[in-house]
Amino acid sequence: MKKLIPAAVMIILAALVLSACNAGKFEGDFSWDVEPFEYTNQNGEKVSLEDLKGQPWLAQFVFTNCTSVCPPMMFNMAEIQDNLAEAGIEDYKIVSFSVDPEYDTPEKLQEYLDTFEVADQSKWEMLTGYTMEDIADLAVKSFKVPVIAPPQDSDQVTHASSFFLVNQEGEAVKSYDGYMEVPHDIIVEDMEALIEAGA
Repeated sequence: MKKLIPAAVMIILAALVLSACNAGKFEGDFSWDVEPFEYTNQNGEKVSLEDLKGQPWLAQFVFTNCTSVCPPMMFNMAEIQDNLAEAGIEDYKIVSFSVDPEYDTPEKLQEYLDTFEVADQSKWEMLTGYTMEDIADLAVKSFKVPVIAPPQDSDQVTHASSFFLVNQEGEAVKSYDGYMEVPHDIIVEDMEALIEAGA
């Protein structure tokens, strides 16, 4: 019996060493190519998928007239940015695709961003400058989520409330709840591991 105890200890130690070696390595849940795009941000500047390559980014779908999930999503994303700053993570972007591009001009998107206390607006790309059909197509093909135009008696677009992590190559690799149960710590850990993996 005494000989079995050291053997068990060695197995446990080996497992701990192996888990330590794997710490920081990023593993995504899927790999979906984001469709090429070139849209306009809140500053009136063109932003393309190619511009974003080389650094990871968090994507979300929102619109400024939203009366339900968007304000909490924006607040949660602002909190995530605070968490990233606290962890010393700087090489990333936050990309918010408007799902009401006809109403959401660059000026309105800037005003909307100003209503949230974000740590660094330069990290945010609030995008518009396309048709509803364009963004619905991008959402389905790139992130596997629907964007549904409102019925005639409403101005509320139906869209996903998820956050998506996109890697340095422009591939969506993970999604998170962006509305209620937001996994702040996991998002920060994944972003850090993704940056380290791409370094």
